[in-house]
Amino acid sequence: PDNVPEQDMMAEHLGKPLTSVPDPFGTHDSFGAHNNARLQAFLDAFGFDYEFKSATECYTSGQFDETLLQILERHDAITGVIKPTLGEERRETYSPFLPVCGKTGRVLLAKIVETKPDAGTVVYEDEDGSLVETPVTGGHCKLQWKADWAMRWTALSVDYEMSGKDLIDSVRLSGRICQILGGEPPEGFTYELFLDENGEKISKSRGNGLSVEEWLEYATPESLALYMYNSPKKAKRLYFDAIPRHVDDYLTHLEKYGDQDEAARLENPVWHIHDGSPPDPEGHVTFGLLLNLVSVCNSEDPAVLWGFITRYAPDATPETAPILDKLVGYAIAYYRDFVKPNKSYRAPTDMERAALDDLVAALNALRADADAETIQTEVYEVGKRHDFEN
Repeated sequence: PDNVPEQDMMAEHLGKPLTSVPDPFGTHDSFGAHNNARLQAFLDAFGFDYEFKSATECYTSGQFDETLLQILERHDAITGVIKPTLGEERRETYSPFLPVCGKTGRVLLAKIVETKPDAGTVVYEDEDGSLVETPVTGGHCKLQWKADWAMRWTALSVDYEMSGKDLIDSVRLSGRICQILGGEPPEGFTYELFLDENGEKISKSRGNGLSVEEWLEYATPESLALYMYNSPKKAKRLYFDAIPRHVDDYLTHLEKYGDQDEAARLENPVWHIHDGSPPDPEGHVTFGLLLNLVSVCNSEDPAVLWGFITRYAPDATPETAPILDKLVGYAIAYYRDFVKPNKSYRAPTDMERAALDDLVAALNALRADADAETIQTEVYEVGKRHDFEN
């Protein structure tokens, strides 16, 4: 992928399993281990109860061996499922098995010239033209992905699998292979594609989408859960401008929950997001209001923002409103990275400068305990004293 560092180093390892590629980020033993760690960190952050399985370990430890030997025994039946979906040239050489070269460690898209079920091996044509016999077990071969998917379903007794709309045909083919192996294809759910801000399909190699980690830098996990919950069978744009709306939509649903009857609560997304026990709402300060407040104050100091918030909601403090306190931090981060860099300023005209000086003097002359209506009236009077069109 072109959105990771160390491109020259990565190019040297093209064709190898990711667990055999050095980690370009320098944090783990391999690129595969790095990706696995990120997946597990995501699952941990959302409290998933899961058992992690490494495909490399399953191949090399022998956990997949029994199913791999079944695939070898039923090689012709399985290739018969896939070949009609391939072009003429690829159809001539297709096999579900991809030998791993013992010399280079690369996964070879090599022609399989013979299968030997009794020996548990295949014979393939190496890059130098020689014929090589290798076991299909013990990590000496990998599987092409549709067969690999079916093999995992069978070997690991997978009973539920979600997949994107673009994989509908692949699910069907892998399901047929699973049945050939004597397995039962899992129940499935097909979700629509995620699009970038331009309505284009998000590409892992281009990195043109918004990652889960990036979303969580600027908003709560609950807002992301709401984004995922809404319209799973419709294509959705996943980009930064979607964040504020989903934060406020979540707060709105949370506010409504307490006044709803049991049937309506079951239709409320927060019931599902919080496993039937959503927290109490904390007030009526929206994320949009916080973003406007940060922008107007031009401050990244939470204490400054809380000074205004407590004027608006006197009972709210960081201690009594922890959700709101988190939203203050998220609003500052969003302002810092997306609003502030795009702000443009100009020098005031002579008339505007005079009006601003007049406003400062008028506000300084007010009593310290002046209420909001008095302040607003004074601001309005200053505006009337100067020749503004609006």
